[in-house]
Amino acid sequence: MKNIVTVIAISLVLAVFWFAFKPRPEVVVDRAMRTAMIDALVAELNDHYVFPDKARQFEAVLRQREREGRYDKTKDGYRLATQLTADIHGVAKDQHLKVRFAPGLDLVSEMGATPAATRAEWVQRTNFLERLMARRTAAREVKTVGRLGPDVGYLKLSSFPDAISVADKFGAAMDELADTEGLIVDLRQNGGGDPKAVALLISYFVDRPTRLNDIWDRDTGNTFQQWTHDKLAGKRYGGGKPVLILVGPRTASAGEDFAYTMQALKRATVIGDRTWGGAHPMSFYRIGEHFFAQIPNQRAINPITGTNWEGTGVTPDIAAAPASALGVARDLMRRRLQGSAALVAAAP
Repeated sequence: MKNIVTVIAISLVLAVFWFAFKPRPEVVVDRAMRTAMIDALVAELNDHYVFPDKARQFEAVLRQREREGRYDKTKDGYRLATQLTADIHGVAKDQHLKVRFAPGLDLVSEMGATPAATRAEWVQRTNFLERLMARRTAAREVKTVGRLGPDVGYLKLSSFPDAISVADKFGAAMDELADTEGLIVDLRQNGGGDPKAVALLISYFVDRPTRLNDIWDRDTGNTFQQWTHDKLAGKRYGGGKPVLILVGPRTASAGEDFAYTMQALKRATVIGDRTWGGAHPMSFYRIGEHFFAQIPNQRAINPITGTNWEGTGVTPDIAAAPASALGVARDLMRRRLQGSAALVAAAP
């Protein structure tokens, strides 16, 4: 059975890569395709978008643009998807909310599997593929683990992959960093990922069970709490040693989650420039033969601030240009460690 699962997994990965590089069919968006797609988009927004009142405003704007004939001359799918996204963002610029054009997109039939019977099933399958690809690339996401001098650790992360796939990598990294006196976490080019992986990494920096962000789910109406993990694959760094986090405009989504939550816990000092500003977890919804939508259907709520970083980004504690943030952090860390050493020396 295990071998069968492995063969299926490898086949899915190969199918995704084949689809990514195969020639795209020429698709001309006609009136029927456009109308059906916009109808489906409006329905999915009303059913799933995290703020129902905003979804109704999206619908009103899109219908008004339709009546005005704004989309009638747009035959190119990429341009139409871009225009629809821009019109929606004119109401609320939710960074994760996008309309996408993917000519020939049919992930299920491309892989020779039984076509999805429902939209929910299609979403479930595409999300599975995302998790599968994340696990295949997890080893590359812990980009750099090292030291900036004998006592200062350095951890650079380009994303937060699926929590299960990256648990051992986090554990190995934290084992290597455990005996440093301070740590700089570089998220300046972190594109995001799995909120559960964020909770897992934060667990290394606290001494007791800690409540992190709550997640409200539009589809179920339920709120579930994210807590730190009791059992970890590596050594706990603890809640006392200084941690500095580097951020910038390319710090997005789950990368922002880590910086925002550590900042709210007063467990780290954030250095750099304001981040991207996307806080709403999203899912994928098929809205036509060649179109799909990324629709945020959940909302993070920090129990300390009562809000999140959507639209505003994470505001650093110390402003610095991204290119110079590491230098600023190294200087600050040096001063903090020298101060700590002086306090220890002066103690009776």
